[in-house]
Amino acid sequence: FSVIGFNWLCSPACTELEVIVMDWLAKFLKLPEHFLHSTKGPGGGIIQGSASEAVLVAVMAAREQTVRRVKAKQPDLSEGEIRARLIGYSSDQSNSCIEKAGVLATLPIRLLPADDNQIMGGAQLVKAVKEDLAKGLIPTICIATMGATGTCAYDDIATLASVCEEHNIWLHVDAAYAGAVLSLDEYAYLRCGLERVDSLNYNLHKTLLVNFDCTAMWLRDANQVVDSFNVNRIYLQNKYNGQTDIPEFRHWQIPLGRRFRALKVWVTFRIYGAEGLREHVRKQIRLAERFERHILSDARLELVAKRSMGLVCFRVKGDNQLTTDLLQCVTERKKIYMVQAAFGGKNFMRFAVCGMDPKEDDIDFAWREIEEQLNKLLKEEKRGNVGT
Repeated sequence: FSVIGFNWLCSPACTELEVIVMDWLAKFLKLPEHFLHSTKGPGGGIIQGSASEAVLVAVMAAREQTVRRVKAKQPDLSEGEIRARLIGYSSDQSNSCIEKAGVLATLPIRLLPADDNQIMGGAQLVKAVKEDLAKGLIPTICIATMGATGTCAYDDIATLASVCEEHNIWLHVDAAYAGAVLSLDEYAYLRCGLERVDSLNYNLHKTLLVNFDCTAMWLRDANQVVDSFNVNRIYLQNKYNGQTDIPEFRHWQIPLGRRFRALKVWVTFRIYGAEGLREHVRKQIRLAERFERHILSDARLELVAKRSMGLVCFRVKGDNQLTTDLLQCVTERKKIYMVQAAFGGKNFMRFAVCGMDPKEDDIDFAWREIEEQLNKLLKEEKRGNVGT
């Protein structure tokens, strides 16, 4: 370990382990074979620090590839004119890091309204693309969500892919939270369309027992990223440049230096095994189902969306202020932690099952805390109404 720890920057050993680990992960999640390093072709995977980094890399790579493609077809246009017309798309239920990536990459991201099930599909995208083409804009990238931040809804990847293929739009899938369910055969339907995406990311530190930070990112054609970011100064050259099949990951990411994150993924797989990790994911789902039953047993509460993976979204029936007040009471007690979200004019709370080893007792404890604070809140509310 001392050799790995101090000399990895001078050796391809760490990169080689990361290549192995990323192929393990791709097989574990049953991703299309063209995302594996071991498969002939330009695809492969890399460990980034966070979903924010992965999304930003995808946005910037899509930007540069689009600029070059349009410039080749319309040489009379300057790069500045082309860049000023680029536009990207995502759902209004997507994570805030997607908007931020657009800001950092100077590529506006248009947030399209999700449907009543919090889903973005091809119908919304094709409508937006036609509107923007009529304005002279250049559709560049679409970021779909597999497990939206608010409700863990899944965008319709297959229909989005059809639109993206027709209009030469880069399709990235942000599966930061829910990507783990791809490893389960009972969720095989969520893999539909993934063979047609250009890139995707999944945060192992959210649901797969790997400590922060560790985001897996796969690319269908890594050459498009390398071509976009390659800056090869003389002091970066070494005896391994171009001499091995091992990728130079510094061209796949934002920073020059890299942390040896592959080791903790390797250790996790060696300790738990693939089936042990799948059972961990299934356990989170079972515990979320247990909490969901608690919510359904109380007529004062309602579900805002269908339970998804380890996330249950619920609210107090009635005015939004009741939900906000309940969350504040629970937060001030510091026994459990939840955050608030909103959709369709309704505020709601997000109860997420997480942690290294959550148990049924933990779920029941959380429910009792919520129930106790709800009783107090509604009692005070009733007393206030009587007083007026």
